Amino acid sequence: MTRIVMVEDNELNRDMLSRRLARRDYEVQCAVDGEQGVTLIKQELPDMVLMDVSLPGMDGLEATRLLKADETTASIPIIILTAYAMAEDREKALAAGADGFSVKPIKFKELTELMNSLLS
Repeated sequence: MTRIVMVEDNELNRDMLSRRLARRDYEVQCAVDGEQGVTLIKQELPDMVLMDVSLPGMDGLEATRLLKADETTASIPIIILTAYAMAEDREKALAAGADGFSVKPIKFKELTELMNSLLS
């Protein structure tokens, strides 16, 4: 079973997406802010991370930079999830070390295709 950590502060988004992923046989653990996310990811070493950008405290881009700078977590694929859809937002995410980028509202089929391509 593929293990995912989702870092998302919005309860509705977190609940909806984690339930949809669980139905597809992903094991999902959640964190509600960047600091909690980094700690959970370092403890669990999941197969993949879904990271919101707009988080309280440490934002998702800073959390991504920290994870990619740490040799124990650097190889874990991170997909940035964001409502910011401009080209520069994508560039910022990729510059922070993200492996993928998905715009909210999430198109589930596109997200799972991106996830599968990064996991294979």
